Amino acid sequence: MNDSHPDPALEITPEVIQAHGLKPDEFERIIALIGRQPTITELGIFSAMWNEHCSYKSSKKWLRTLPTEGPQVICGPGENAGVVDIGDGQALVFKMESHNHPSYIEPYQGAATGIGGILRDVFTMGARPIAVMDALSFGMPDHPKTHSLVEGVVAGIGGYGNCFGVPNVGGEMRFHPSYNGNCLVNAFAAGLAEADGIFYSAASGVGMPVVYLGAKTGRDGVGGATMASSEFDAGIEEKRPTVQVGDPFTEKRLMEASLELMALGAVISIQDMGAAGLTCSAVEMGDKGNLGIELNLENVPAREEGMSAYEMMLSESQERMLMVLKPEMEAEARAVFDRWDLDFAVVGHTIAEDRFVVKMDGEIKADLPLKALSGEAPEYDRPWTATRAPDDFDEILDVDPVVALKALMAGPNHCSRSWVWSQYDQMVMGDTVRVPGGDAGVVRVHGTRKAIAFTSDVNPRYCFADPVSGGRQAVAEAYRNLSAVGAVPLAATDNLNFGNPEKPEIMGQLVGCIQGIGAACLALDMPIVSGNVSLYNETDGTGIHPTPTIGAVGLLSDVDGLIGAAPREGDVLVLLGETSGHLGQSAILAECFQREEGAPPPVYLAQERKAGDLVRALKAARLITAAHDLSCGGLAVAAAEMAFAAGQGVRLRAHATLDGIAWFFGEDQGRYLLGCAPGDVEALQAQAREAGVAATRVGVVGGPLVALGEATVPLDELQGLHASGLGKLLA
Repeated sequence: MNDSHPDPALEITPEVIQAHGLKPDEFERIIALIGRQPTITELGIFSAMWNEHCSYKSSKKWLRTLPTEGPQVICGPGENAGVVDIGDGQALVFKMESHNHPSYIEPYQGAATGIGGILRDVFTMGARPIAVMDALSFGMPDHPKTHSLVEGVVAGIGGYGNCFGVPNVGGEMRFHPSYNGNCLVNAFAAGLAEADGIFYSAASGVGMPVVYLGAKTGRDGVGGATMASSEFDAGIEEKRPTVQVGDPFTEKRLMEASLELMALGAVISIQDMGAAGLTCSAVEMGDKGNLGIELNLENVPAREEGMSAYEMMLSESQERMLMVLKPEMEAEARAVFDRWDLDFAVVGHTIAEDRFVVKMDGEIKADLPLKALSGEAPEYDRPWTATRAPDDFDEILDVDPVVALKALMAGPNHCSRSWVWSQYDQMVMGDTVRVPGGDAGVVRVHGTRKAIAFTSDVNPRYCFADPVSGGRQAVAEAYRNLSAVGAVPLAATDNLNFGNPEKPEIMGQLVGCIQGIGAACLALDMPIVSGNVSLYNETDGTGIHPTPTIGAVGLLSDVDGLIGAAPREGDVLVLLGETSGHLGQSAILAECFQREEGAPPPVYLAQERKAGDLVRALKAARLITAAHDLSCGGLAVAAAEMAFAAGQGVRLRAHATLDGIAWFFGEDQGRYLLGCAPGDVEALQAQAREAGVAATRVGVVGGPLVALGEATVPLDELQGLHASGLGKLLA
């Protein structure tokens, strides 16, 4: 088949255009740009580059409003990953990306290749990965698909990460009916590099060889990026072939060979073949370097016979890279990849003209203006409707506090995730200091006293009720989680998961969340340095709750500054921050009363910053033994989690004036629960007064009970409910 001149069976009809995820006006725009009808291969290339997943056409207007700069930022958004300075000539490279649609269609491979893709984003820039995290959102445990999705996704994450050999140090997992038709799998990775040894993707120099590296190309994943930019419907099973298949052992070899090649000085530029495969990687390299690219597909290593140009250009086969090579070092570079038993093939060269030329067996399959594929992609200012701010929730909830606590700690969103973490290797590489399950994972910078803290956070209920406030809260909670382990927050990556942006109310959620995230990042000095947008997370017209996941990193200049989560027997529990007993959109309201009502708690960013600075100062003054941030479930859940960590009961006082449920379960922001030796409480409170932060004695540590005022439950009973909750729910 000559796909430069498709036969009538491959005529580009409105149905073919729609199948490629392009609107009629977008197709007309393509014709205007190139002055003729595109070939089927060219249509596929435009489809890949102009879909939502690659072009950000619905979101880039708003993404530009986010703060992305700061003295710590070496590289912000636009490259494979963001880069921040961690001192001593070292840099941290990190990013979070979604693999939502593939994971719903094929849970194991979808999640596994999500981990593989995010790891490549990191080591493509010259960094050796040191940590991964995952933020997972599933439908309700009793939904017929949830059990298989959870098992498949968790197994895929563990299978790939464990074989590759990188510790999984944190993340989150939630269950909510809005994800019944669309699970979310957001994968985060971070790596270490020399600050002056970062590799970028911009090609340079005319006539330079373009080299294909890694595994062979197959038909798996053809059209994956386009599939990820559309809603699901009854034909979901037909999309299974668009899911990639991963091989972590090949990726491990690819990483070692790539880092070795970089150390040789042979690399001019390098780009991961992720979404849209060979197409996106070649176009991005050329576009960033203001060069054209010519490819010869007969040289592309293929594992299947008879692959067309269309299939080769759109395949998302895994474990592949594209590189512009210093030509005088070709022999040395090839020897490196031969030694690692990986493919190394010169598949093209850079050209001065603004063209993207694709040839196969001497025949031109595509000849397009390269910059138009990237720079001329549609950019929409979609209509949007702001979410109406809900009224405050001011009811008194009638429930025994211990009954409520037991229900929360055994429920799907607060029970132990040990069944999940136990399938991940947290200790590989030998530098993990804090494993999953606390406020943040912590990994030592090998050979130094420094350590990096990692967290991911969002509360979709808050974002659905009030997107601006929810976006602010997601950043603020990430800031608190890093501060609670003693780290100075550095920067963040965002993974913005939403429904169909063509609906004004959904676009309004996206706009509001970005506005909230931007305000919080600016106030807390946590610039966004990388990220991903995942839209069209809908099935049969029903969208997910807005879920703008924030992945954040912080620096401990000395690992001795690490704050633990386990107070000591006899410690006084001190609550930092103001409490009004805010129950709107709270966990107790949603999970004990099945009601999602009211406004989420307000976020006071100046107070967040004061409280975070104070926690680190109290640790430096040796006035605290433990810290935990307060979020979902409020004071009661935070105290129970600290009790579990300590293996000691806790007794919380009732409040003098607040209703008991509001006091124990209210979700006011900007708060921490601290463990403090009795003799240090006055000094702690004095320092808090000086900082302008409320510090209140709320309880003591010790004994066999967890007590909320006069109501009590044995610690071992509560721990048993917490430990067995997930297994029972998914049985």
